[in-house]
Amino acid sequence: MNSVEVSNEQLLDLVNGKNALHNLSVSVLVEKVLARQEGILTSTGAVRATTGKYTGRSPEDKYIVEEASTKDKIDWGKVNQPISEATFDKLYTKVLTYLKKQDELFVFNGFAGADKKVRMPIQVINEYAWHNLFSQQLFIRPTQEELVNHKAEFTVISAPNFKADPSVDGTKSETFIIISFEKRTVLIGGTEYAGEIKKSIFSVMNYILPENNIMPMHCSANVGQEGDVALFFGLSGTGKTTLSADPKRRLIGDDEHGWSSSGVFNIEGGCYAKCINLSREKEPQIFDAIRFGSVLENVVVDEKTRIADYDNGALTENTRAAYQIENIDNIIVPSIAGHPNTIVFLTADAFGVLPPISKLTKEQAMYHFLSGYTSKLAGTERGITSPQATFSTCFGSPFLPLPATVYAEMLGRMIDEHNVQVFLVNTGWTGGEYGVGNRMKLTYTRAMVQAALEGELNNVETVKNDIFGLEIPIHVAGVPDDVLQPAKTWVDQSAYYVKAKELALKFKENFKKFSDVPKEIELLGGPRI
Repeated sequence: MNSVEVSNEQLLDLVNGKNALHNLSVSVLVEKVLARQEGILTSTGAVRATTGKYTGRSPEDKYIVEEASTKDKIDWGKVNQPISEATFDKLYTKVLTYLKKQDELFVFNGFAGADKKVRMPIQVINEYAWHNLFSQQLFIRPTQEELVNHKAEFTVISAPNFKADPSVDGTKSETFIIISFEKRTVLIGGTEYAGEIKKSIFSVMNYILPENNIMPMHCSANVGQEGDVALFFGLSGTGKTTLSADPKRRLIGDDEHGWSSSGVFNIEGGCYAKCINLSREKEPQIFDAIRFGSVLENVVVDEKTRIADYDNGALTENTRAAYQIENIDNIIVPSIAGHPNTIVFLTADAFGVLPPISKLTKEQAMYHFLSGYTSKLAGTERGITSPQATFSTCFGSPFLPLPATVYAEMLGRMIDEHNVQVFLVNTGWTGGEYGVGNRMKLTYTRAMVQAALEGELNNVETVKNDIFGLEIPIHVAGVPDDVLQPAKTWVDQSAYYVKAKELALKFKENFKKFSDVPKEIELLGGPRI
């Protein structure tokens, strides 16, 4: 009997055990969370849980098993760290033995992918009831008929209280997130942060979907009244959630999507929104979505009133809310739409030099997609005293098992096939860098994005930015013309060019890591210095 057969037998033994509770209703899971003292009930009916010392993902503790069928395909390195099959097998047996001894075990069967033609049946096994509730909120829930014939193609096993011994188990720390593509298993231990469950399946989809000629994307998506589809790519703090939540457009999803020959589909069945400083005034859709069955993670709650204090970052700035997408009023059901008409790359440039909006050629789109640029601000992390350029490949480098070129080439092909208009939108600074200039007015950004989505910028007159080679519209309704040309907003224009060249060099330095990218992408898509 080979190791795959052994692991399958061990898994069946676990899920068929007397302590395994399958597909409990939301109400029963909430009762379990409270009875087991894993969390508390808030004033809106949401469950609040805390995650101890791990309040975010642990990228240095994430591994992929080096297996015969995958070892030549994975982009090995700091993001995708290899671990041996023998190491995985020993840890797998230990974790399953540990879980069999627990009084209760929670099993969820559902799907990843709203498109039924390509969706993946998944199984999530949790030590914690609140993690199972979280999984029900984030993944696609089956109907009773679908549950009868459900056969998981990938299983996530999460045991937060099982801590690895690095000297024995071959890990770097007590925490581990390990993907085995041959055994079709994700093994998680030593961390209570629920985001690891969600993102591990996204990493799996980033490997599997391209094999089926489907592009996986870390983006939000919505659809207009005429059926026009828009995608929003952007790292944290760039305005992805804010700009995709448009009362005039229906939400497809807020974070993870696939793009197939049929169009765009949401990978998830829920949302996992940051909620630090959340208010009904600023983000009413998210605020009102947090209700019974939702999960609040590391949010400070008043002990007496049980009212969530979203402005309080005492536990972490990375406070989160997980809720079913159906809790949002303005959505498309099911979460499927046609091919994108418009793609928006969002960046918050704290150097204050990128245009607030620019049209991209296919080569520029591929270049900026590979770059995935935004800025870290002074004061956001210890030791940062001035704006820092940060690059995340394809706007999601922690979740890409394959080489970046795989995803970039798919994007370029899709842009050509479907005649997609691509824009780079800077929601960051204007009139100077952070500390000197001002943040771009949200009203201006909304006006520019609206013009882009409605096709008003497809054939307008543009002027080329000397350094970045970007085509900038000379006029957008509702936006002062000078604001569109970043150099004109600086008091000292020579200082603008100094700072612009500084950022351009950072782009070029970052792009050196893409040695296998065709040279024309850099020559035609990158800065002109």
